[in-house]
Amino acid sequence: MPDTSAAPAPALAAQAGSADVPTVAVLGLGAMGLPMATRLATGLTVHGFDIAQERLDLAAAAGVAAFASGREAVAGADAVLLAVRNGEQLDAVLFGENGVADAMAPGAVVILTSTVGADAVPAAVERLAERGIGLVDAPLSGGPVRAGEGDLLIVVGATPSDLGKARPVLELLASTLTVVGDRPGDGQALKTVNQLLCGVHIAAAAEALALADALGLDTAKTLEALGAGAAGSFMLSNRGPRMLEAYTEDGAEVLSRLDIFVKDMGIVGKAARTVGLAAPVAAAAEQLYLIGQAQGLAAADDSAVIRVLAPAKRSA
Repeated sequence: MPDTSAAPAPALAAQAGSADVPTVAVLGLGAMGLPMATRLATGLTVHGFDIAQERLDLAAAAGVAAFASGREAVAGADAVLLAVRNGEQLDAVLFGENGVADAMAPGAVVILTSTVGADAVPAAVERLAERGIGLVDAPLSGGPVRAGEGDLLIVVGATPSDLGKARPVLELLASTLTVVGDRPGDGQALKTVNQLLCGVHIAAAAEALALADALGLDTAKTLEALGAGAAGSFMLSNRGPRMLEAYTEDGAEVLSRLDIFVKDMGIVGKAARTVGLAAPVAAAAEQLYLIGQAQGLAAADDSAVIRVLAPAKRSA
C-alpha cells in the first residue's frame, strides 16, 4: 500500500549541530536548487555546487558550504540531490567526464528529483549499484517558494534501505511524501501520470479562456465564475490569472517554463505508446506546447500556451 506522510520538520531541525546530522550535497543552485538547499540547511549539513559564482555566494549566505566542483561537493555526503533536465543529463552528471558517482562514498544515495521518465532510471540504478550507491526516485511538484518552505509534493520509488537514508532530506522538503513503490522508477511512473493531467488541465484552461474572450466575455469575471463552480481546478485557478497576463507587454512571471511541458508531455506520450494505451487528449495538449515552442514561447511561462490558441486578446 502507498505510504503517505507529512514532514516532521521540527524534529529534523532539532538535530542541527549533532554529530549524527546527515550531509547532503545539492548539485545545481538554480531556481529550485537554491531554495531546496536553503531549506535543508535548517536541519542538515549541506554542501552545494553551481557553475555560477553568484549562486554559490547566495548559498553560502544561507548556511550552505560552497564547493568549486560537483565532485568535491559530494565527497563524504550521505545523499546527493539532483535536479536534471532529462535522462541524458542524468548520465552526464553521474558518469560523464566530471561525473560525481566515482567521488561518492559507498552506501550513499542519489536523490533524483526531476521528471526524466521511468525508462531513464534502470541503467542509472545498475551503474550506481556497481559502486555501492543507491538511487531514490523522488520527482517533486511545487515551485521555488514552496521548496523554500518545505511544502513540496514528492512521490517516491526506492528500496526501503535507500529510502531510510534519504528520509531526512525528503521530509524537510515535503509537506506530502508519498511512497508509491519499492523500485526506482515507480516515482517516475506516478509523476508521468501527474504530468498528463497537469498538461491537459493547463491546455484546457487556455482553451476555455480563449473561447470566453472570443465570445466577448470579461475574462477576469469568467475566471472567477469558473473557479467557483464544478469547472474549477487547481490549474485553472493557478494558471488562469497568469494567462490573462500573457497579453501584457512583459507577459506573466515565469514560474514554470513552457518547454518543461514539451518535455513532460513527450514523456507521457512515450509511456502511453510503450504500454499500448491510447492517450488522444494528452497528445492534443502536447501539440499545443510544441507549437508554442516553435513560435518562440519555450522560455515563457507555460500559461503563455493561450497565445497559441489566441495570439492576441480580442476584448478590452
